[in-house]
Amino acid sequence: MAAAAEGVLATRRDEPARATSEDYKLLENMNKLTSLKYLEMKDIAINISRNLKDLNQKYAGLQPYLDQINVIEEQVAALEQAAYKLDAYSKKLEAKYKKLEKR
Repeated sequence: MAAAAEGVLATRRDEPARATSEDYKLLENMNKLTSLKYLEMKDIAINISRNLKDLNQKYAGLQPYLDQINVIEEQVAALEQAAYKLDAYSKKLEAKYKKLEKR
């Protein structure tokens, strides 16, 4: 019976050491997984940076055309205003003509 009691005591003394060892293994595995995850995130960030650089270059290439579109848009707005003024003037002229025609 004494031998069985000693075996139980020895097992209980080894449990904290085994638990600590398992905890360290778990932490080591978690650190490895975290490290891999950060490497993946780094690769993703590098790809995003590269793609952003490419998009900025393409936008810079399109900028002259965008500027031309803005100039054309301003010219169209000015032309539209001139058309409205011409329409108003032609209506006044028509009213004067009809008034003179009635005389």
